[in-house]
Amino acid sequence: MAKNNTPCHVGFIPDGNRLWALGSGLWALDHDLPKEAGYIHGIDPGLLLYEKCKECGIKETSIFCFTQDDTKRPSIQKTAFSEATVTFALEIVRRGAALLVVGDETSAQFPGELKEYRQRQGVGMKVNLLVNYGWEWDLAGLQNGGLRSDEVSRLDLIVRWGGGSRLSGFLPVQSVYADFYVRDEYWPDFAPRHFEDALA
Repeated sequence: MAKNNTPCHVGFIPDGNRLWALGSGLWALDHDLPKEAGYIHGIDPGLLLYEKCKECGIKETSIFCFTQDDTKRPSIQKTAFSEATVTFALEIVRRGAALLVVGDETSAQFPGELKEYRQRQGVGMKVNLLVNYGWEWDLAGLQNGGLRSDEVSRLDLIVRWGGGSRLSGFLPVQSVYADFYVRDEYWPDFAPRHFEDALA
């Protein structure tokens, strides 16, 4: 892809961890794991994608980690996706990301280890993690003068895994003019060519 056509800001919806673990659906192998086991298998693909974005010169990325709706799931799943989120976040910080975590930090569902990142930390590629995020929570900030995600720039491209062709509440204002690219593969089966195809 020509350098001047590279999107500045790409959003990622890494869906399908639970179905991948169960081994159900068209794109699933027979993993036969409990649903909550899928989240830890999403960490390494996330790190690979992070490095791929840096290599391609992407200036900013936003990643859907978990929503306020997700926190209604069984506690064993909530613990699993929260721990996976923290592990991923701290590792990309170690690798030089300029991390901002966007989500309701006043809730008990928000991981305490990430509260300091409600203000952006670091000077590398901007990474915005949506953690305990809800679109209504975000828009409610307008009552006090601005979006709660107002530090997040407009998106150029959104890539979703797992076959779903909807935003699922992902940064509705910043997504307004974004192109949308969907992969049927579940997130833990990420391969670099998925992102290359999206850019192409």
